[in-house]
Amino acid sequence: MTTPVPSGTPLPKPTPPTDPLPTDPLPTAVPATGSLPAAAPPPGRRLAAELVGTALLAVVVVGSGHQADALTSDAGLRFLANVGASAAALTVLITLFGPVSGGHLNPLITAGAWWTGRGTPAGLPLREAVGYAAAQTVGAVAGTGLADAMFGHPVLRLSAVSRGSAALWLGEAVATGTLLLVVTGATAAGRGRLVPALVGLWVVAACWTTSSGGFANPAVTLGRALTDGWTGIAPGSVPGFVLAQCAGAAAGIGLAALLFDGRKHAP
Repeated sequence: MTTPVPSGTPLPKPTPPTDPLPTDPLPTAVPATGSLPAAAPPPGRRLAAELVGTALLAVVVVGSGHQADALTSDAGLRFLANVGASAAALTVLITLFGPVSGGHLNPLITAGAWWTGRGTPAGLPLREAVGYAAAQTVGAVAGTGLADAMFGHPVLRLSAVSRGSAALWLGEAVATGTLLLVVTGATAAGRGRLVPALVGLWVVAACWTTSSGGFANPAVTLGRALTDGWTGIAPGSVPGFVLAQCAGAAAGIGLAALLFDGRKHAP
């Protein structure tokens, strides 16, 4: 028989457990900007993801161009089909490969991830960033060849589509700079999970808005120099495009630092 507690007597406080619950956060997926958590996959797997992802992106960019060219002679419809397929592929591929490698699929996104994360434990090491760029370039060339082969075109034949003018270079700088602003700014503002959708939407806007058609990717630009389709670019036009892309990327990263600095923990 227990003794009743007199009215008004405070109850004893419960004794805390001797083994408190762990407070360390669970490992997170690799974000789309490439910072690497402690539980990130091994380097070889990350490089393979970037190679395969960029190859599939090139397959869609070049292959949808071949498909649209075979189905209609209307330039507007062909462009609409190519842009829609490319944007959809980017959204899917970044979402799919983001937890493995960050889902860069673009040497300039990799350069931006290295630059913004340098000096931090989760930053992308320079050696690995160079490896990413090499894997992306190999993937873009392989994907271009695969797309040509699927449609019965000569594999890796130099393009004759000239795209060399100051207006086109300006368009590439705007398209690429805004892409880097979107990715870097969204991550700094705590919106990293939205990056795949934001990139896909910007690609649609850039392709329809800029004079260059919004290539915005040096690896895929090189790959497109090796196809005979209307999505190609003549090898002599590639250096101007890549330089414009690099200049735009630098401006985009600078704008992101100016506009979003101090908001890294925003919800």
